[in-house]
Amino acid sequence: MIYEFLSSTFGTILEMFQSGGIITYIITIIGIYGVLASLEKIRYLRKISKVSPPLIMGTVNDAMEKGGSLEALRSIGKYRNPVSKIISEALKIGYRNKTEVEDAMERVFIVEMGRMTKGLGTIKMIIEISPLLGLIGTVLGMWYTFRALGMGASSSGMAEGIYIALITTIAGLAVAIILVPLHSYITGKIEDEMDKIEIAKKMTNWNSAVMRIKVATDPEMAVEALKEAEGIVKVKEIEDYDANVLVALKPSMLEKSIHNIIMEKCNTKAEIVESKLMQ
Repeated sequence: MIYEFLSSTFGTILEMFQSGGIITYIITIIGIYGVLASLEKIRYLRKISKVSPPLIMGTVNDAMEKGGSLEALRSIGKYRNPVSKIISEALKIGYRNKTEVEDAMERVFIVEMGRMTKGLGTIKMIIEISPLLGLIGTVLGMWYTFRALGMGASSSGMAEGIYIALITTIAGLAVAIILVPLHSYITGKIEDEMDKIEIAKKMTNWNSAVMRIKVATDPEMAVEALKEAEGIVKVKEIEDYDANVLVALKPSMLEKSIHNIIMEKCNTKAEIVESKLMQ
């Protein structure tokens, strides 16, 4: 009984396609493409939304206690979503200056926004064009009907014209009805991700940072150079195995990277051994 029902339903649909003509086939093809594109976009958005900003920041904070910003960068590299990429750029403060970090975050945002919205315009166009294609089919069907009236009022010709008009209208509306909720869902997910990115930006507004630095030569001169730099709160020479300068700074005020400050003033290389950022 179920087989007979399915068989008859498939036969009815196939008959509708054959009767609707090329317009019905066009509507069906773009409708299938729109559904597949929507499902792929939903799959991508669900994948990147599995990890929340608080979870990522928790991972960052734990890693920061163990090994600083470099360890934090390694620890969140596994997430591979827009929020983790934005936070990764924010963790590079000190290695870069404030402006460079902000520019890098903006570039990441633009790239990820492009990925999230890619194909959305096509889905919207299919939603808008499908009923119009159905309307064209309706007009063609009415043309067949009036032609039948002009050629002798054939009832079969009139019925064929009306049938074509109904089929194309149904097909166009069906595609739009199916895709509208999918498009709305995708738009909502993108807005959710945008909100998460804004939260991530606020959560990475570091208030202070402590860095241990290895200066290749003349650490005393490097200390003096750092004292004069914008954003540096405290700096002193230390005697550690892998570092010789300790710096406390305000990341939001850092106009030049630590490396560039020392290179410009002392003409020597400096390596950030450890960087701990705090909110």
